Amino acid sequence: MSRPHISAALREKIADEARHRCGYCLTPQSFTAMPMHVEHIIPIAAGGTSDESNLWLACPLCNGHKGVQTHGVDPVTGERTPLFNPRRQKWQEHFRWSEDGVEIIGVTATGRVTVICLQLNNEHLVRARRRWVAVGWHPPKG
Repeated sequence: MSRPHISAALREKIADEARHRCGYCLTPQSFTAMPMHVEHIIPIAAGGTSDESNLWLACPLCNGHKGVQTHGVDPVTGERTPLFNPRRQKWQEHFRWSEDGVEIIGVTATGRVTVICLQLNNEHLVRARRRWVAVGWHPPKG
């Protein structure tokens, strides 16, 4: 299956709306050594489209872990729950930072399944966040 074309203008608009940071882990583009991805919130393989309303910015790690997933099983309720939608939902309503600012804690079912499915606290991100905290760059504000 070929990738749908997303124009440069639309890519830039989405990056601006996302404040040039990942919609899931909030890592800023300026902290990564790789370009952010314009990702399909509902993957094409799961029936999603390339309409602007289904696109958002994601770092390569989050987008790679998300893949074609749209749901996960909440470890608290045991129920199948949709992943966080960074275009339609507010990050602060579903997540918070740990006291030391290096781990993302899901505070709702959606937050918990997103942390698990996208591996938002994988060893690479946590290691990097520890360094960012040490120099005062993390956690992000707002």
